[in-house]
Amino acid sequence: MQYSDLFPVTKHSTYLMNAAQSPLNTRSEEALQSYLHLAATDLKARPSVREPIRQSLSALLGGKPEDYALTSSTGAGISIVAAGLNLSPGENVVLPAGEHWNNTFPWLRLQDQGIEVRVVEPDADNRVSSEAIAQRVDANTRVIATTAVRFDTGFRADLKAISKLANDCDALFVLDGIQCAGAHSTNVEQDGIDVLACGGFKWLLGMAGTGFLYVNERARDRIRPVLPGMFAAKHDFKHLSYHDDARQYETGSLAYSLFHGWQAGLDLLQEVGVPKIQKRNLTLTNQILSGLHALNFRILSPHDHPDERSAIISFTMGSSDANKQCAEKLEARGILVSHRGDSLRVSPNFYNTAEEVDRFLDMLA
Repeated sequence: MQYSDLFPVTKHSTYLMNAAQSPLNTRSEEALQSYLHLAATDLKARPSVREPIRQSLSALLGGKPEDYALTSSTGAGISIVAAGLNLSPGENVVLPAGEHWNNTFPWLRLQDQGIEVRVVEPDADNRVSSEAIAQRVDANTRVIATTAVRFDTGFRADLKAISKLANDCDALFVLDGIQCAGAHSTNVEQDGIDVLACGGFKWLLGMAGTGFLYVNERARDRIRPVLPGMFAAKHDFKHLSYHDDARQYETGSLAYSLFHGWQAGLDLLQEVGVPKIQKRNLTLTNQILSGLHALNFRILSPHDHPDERSAIISFTMGSSDANKQCAEKLEARGILVSHRGDSLRVSPNFYNTAEEVDRFLDMLA
């Protein structure tokens, strides 16, 4: 079986923008349609969603199923964490500059409470090293928040080194995992991650509206629930008794149809295997890098060190206007990449083929 057969988008386009959103695969589409049919004909027959998703996330990313709360997005998860921390004026949060807004806005809001937000600028090569982060950390640091893979350049952080920094100053290590989970081997316990927030609609093969918040026991002792709904606590009309696991951070009902479709995507990831996906994506991005070098385009993604590489390659034609024109010409030929103003972003996934990458490079030439 060719995995491309599971992604109908490949029948009419060369889709190289998986960092923006994963195209729906046929298995998830069938699961979604099945759920919708039951919602129309036999509501009692609808399958359970919450526990199967937690089991799959635990199998893919480590930790225990009960460490996972189900949310709607990365931003929802990080906002729950930032709002639930009992921080005091004079304490600080450290994060890289230019992080995605979902991992920036929740922390900036804390400035109204007298919390200092310290940012670490990327270096000239668009890297944010653990050594640079360490220079902004002190005894008053309570959170180090970063993305596992930057959305703009694809730079991949050294998670274990950052985790050690956080542990050394008794801070929480909070990770935005949306550009990493499903594309790179990640284990919350082995990588020392206290909190992992992620949406399901990119490399985890789900749709917008699905997501999770992993919170380990150490972090649960420091983050109070701020949006309790019917799934956060025992059902009692007189007393609020939160669950003693990550469910305490859940609110009300989910978009169950989307989560059921997502389950099929998570099953597909387990079938293929994330290590195999990571290796495949490295092969495809090697091909892209070689082609861009041959065409003398400026590559913005750090790529000299394999452990800093991801499935995202950013480059530029030299100006925002030139990038825009390039993206439009590629789209006119059925080749889809992301135009981000000062850059073009290419992000293949395991179902993409070498022939598709060649087609993209030929069109650039």
